[in-house]
Amino acid sequence: MNSEKLFKYLLIGSGVLIVLIALGIVTTLFIGSIPSFKEFGFGFIYSSEWNPTEGRESYGALPFIIGTLLTSILALIITFPFAFSISLFLGEYFKNGKLPSFLRSVVDLLAGIPSVVYGLWGFYALKPLVAELGLNAQGFGIFTSSIVLAIMIIPYASSLGAEVISMVPGSLKEAAYSLGATRFEVVRNVIVPNAGSGIFAGYILALGRAIGETMAVTMLIGNSNIIPTGIFDLGNTMASLIANQFSEAEGLKYSSLIEIGLLLFIITGIVNYIGKLIMRKLSA
Repeated sequence: MNSEKLFKYLLIGSGVLIVLIALGIVTTLFIGSIPSFKEFGFGFIYSSEWNPTEGRESYGALPFIIGTLLTSILALIITFPFAFSISLFLGEYFKNGKLPSFLRSVVDLLAGIPSVVYGLWGFYALKPLVAELGLNAQGFGIFTSSIVLAIMIIPYASSLGAEVISMVPGSLKEAAYSLGATRFEVVRNVIVPNAGSGIFAGYILALGRAIGETMAVTMLIGNSNIIPTGIFDLGNTMASLIANQFSEAEGLKYSSLIEIGLLLFIITGIVNYIGKLIMRKLSA
C-alpha cells in the first residue's frame, strides 16, 4: 500500500470516527434521558417548574433554555461592534506594524484565558459595579454574565473576521478606489459583501462558544430557576444548571439533567445549521 492510499484511508477513518463519536454522545444522552421523557414527555421543554422535593418532583427546561439563549444572544450583540472594529483594523486598515501585532497578541491572550478567571474578574470587578449603578441589587444576573461572555467570545469573532477581510482581492478594492470611492464606501460596498459569509461564520462560532459556556456564567448569573423577565434579572442557563446540580443528582432529577444536556446539544446543532444556511445565502 502506497503512502497516498494510506493517507486517504486515514482521512476517511478520521471522518468516520468523528461521526461515531457524535452518534455515541447523542445515544448516551438519549438513553440517560428516557426516564425523564417517559415522566414528562414533550412538556419538559415548555414547563417552567423545577421542584426536586421527593414525592412531588417536577422538572421543566424552559427557564434554562430562555436563560441560555438570552445570555448568548445579548453577549453576541455586545460583541458585534468591538469584534467587527477589530476585524477591520487588523484585516484592512493596519495589517502590519507593532500596534497590530500587539493587538493580535492581546486577542489571542483573551482566547486562552480560562473561563474561571473571567468569572473571578466578573465577580470581584464587574458585579460590584453593576450593583453600584443600580442595575441589579446584588450585581448578579443576565446582564453581568452577558458582558463577561461578550469579552470571552470577541477573539473568536474578530480573528476569523480579520482573516477573511484580509483575503478580499486587492484588485476589487483598487477598482473601487479608481472610481472615486472613499475608504468607508470600499468597506461597505466591497469588503463587507465579499467577506460577509466569513465574518458571519466567526459570529456563529462565537455564539456556539457562548451557548456552551459554564463556569463564568455559573459564577455571575445568579443561578435562579425562574424565567427571567428582563436582562437585569437573575437567571440560569442549561450548562450552569448541570454544573451546579449534577454531582448530587439521582433518579428522576439525574435523568432530567441529562435531558437538558441533550437539549443543549440539539440547540447548538440547530444554531450551527441555521448559521450555515445563512452563510450559503451570503456567499451565493
